[in-house]
This record gives sequence, C-alpha cells and structure tokens, in this order.
Amino acid sequence: MALSLRLWRSLPLGRSAAPGPRLPTGAAGSREQCVLWRLRGAEVIGNPGAFKRSLLFSALSYLGFEAYQVISQAAVVHAAAKVFRVEEILEQADYLYESGETEKLYQLLSQYKESEDAELLWRLARASRDKAQLSGTSEEEKKLLLYEALEYAKRALEKNESGFAAHKWYAICISDVGDYEGIRAKIANAYVIKEHFEALGYFHRAEQADPNFYSKNLLLLGKTYLKLHNKKLAAFWLTKAKDYPAHTEEDKQIQTEAAQLLTGFSDKN
Repeated sequence: MALSLRLWRSLPLGRSAAPGPRLPTGAAGSREQCVLWRLRGAEVIGNPGAFKRSLLFSALSYLGFEAYQVISQAAVVHAAAKVFRVEEILEQADYLYESGETEKLYQLLSQYKESEDAELLWRLARASRDKAQLSGTSEEEKKLLLYEALEYAKRALEKNESGFAAHKWYAICISDVGDYEGIRAKIANAYVIKEHFEALGYFHRAEQADPNFYSKNLLLLGKTYLKLHNKKLAAFWLTKAKDYPAHTEEDKQIQTEAAQLLTGFSDKN
C-alpha cells in the first residue's frame, strides 16, 4: 500500500498532456496509423485520471502477487512446523510411557484429542486405558476412560486402516468395554475382536511384528499354551510376562498373575 501511495503522489494532477511524438516521414505506416497512435496515447497520457488509475492498478496487481507469494510460503512453513510439532509430541509421549508417567502422559495427549493423526490417537487410546487401570481411579471414571479409549482407537483406525497399533488397541479396548455391556454385547464384540485380535495365531503374529509390545499379550500366550497343556511354552511366555518392565498398573497386575501361574504349575511338577 505504501508503494501505491508513492505512485499516486508522483502522478501529475491537472496538467495537460504533452503532445504525442510524431513518427518520422518515411517510417513504416500510413498517416492514419500515426493519427491512431496519437489518439490512443492521448486516452491515457492526456487524461491524468486514467493514467493514474492505470498505474495504481498495476501497482496493486504487483502487491497482490507479492502477498500471494508471502502467504504461499507461510503455508508451507506452517505445514512443516505442524509435522515437526506432531513428531515432538510423539517423542514426549513415548518418553513418558517408558518412564511409567501415566497421569502426565494422559494430560499431554488429551490436549490433542481432536487431532487427526493416527499415531497420536492410538497413543491417546492406550493412555486413557492405562489411566483407567490406576488404583486411584474410581469405577465411574474408569468406565468413562475405557469408552474414551475405544473412541480414540476407532478414530485412529479410521485414519490409518493399515496401522498395526490402531488395530491392536481397538481390539483391546472393545474387549474392555464388553465388561459393561452384558453377555450379549460381549458375544457380539467377540466377532469384531476376531477380525483384529485372533487367539494364538494373532498373538504370535503380533509378537513377531513388535516383540514385547504389550505385557498382556505375553500373558495370553502363556495362558493359551497352558490350556493346550504345553507347559514348556507356557513357562516361556509366562516368564517373559513376569519379567516385563512395568510401566503401568496393568503391567504390575500382569506380573503378579504370571508369577502365580508359574508357581502353580511348577508346584504340580
């Protein structure tokens, strides 16, 4: 706008236009072409208002183009900053999870519950579920947190259907809420869970894809082999569950149950 004002002030106001230059005799073009050229020049040069508007329009067009470039560059920078911001949040979240800081992790991720990032959403599902397992969480709050966790896991799955972690936590969360919905819903949910979380075959595939990703997976492998009367493999997986580093209250419960099961069938031997 400053450029357009300087142009405006530099324009002649009320002065008559100088006569247009004459084409030299013998130059290409007829007398009519010369007259036409002078008439067209007079339309702008002989009319200060028109000339002024023409230059102002050009200046504004240039400023508009400059503004477009600035906005475009700002959009690129904003997009790059957004990606960096998400990665930074995920790093913080993983650090808090490894440190067993369940409350802090939930507080961090719940600020971004409207996010559309699948990686962030499944971590929020896990954090909500872990908070629900804390000993200080009331039954009412636990129920709300478990349904929250299911919703976050579902949204993560919608954003990235090929994401292993989204499938995993959706299956776990839908199993959790089944406890509040009665036997009929639990049976119905079992068919959904089967698509995401199949017994022994799934447990093994999950473990191969991401070793020691979840203490309960180790426990379930051990318990499944116990039912199959394969004590050697049952002991192997239950020992891994017992020795799993406890990050959450659930991990501690898994450790205790695995240790009890190991003691139980060891005594029988």
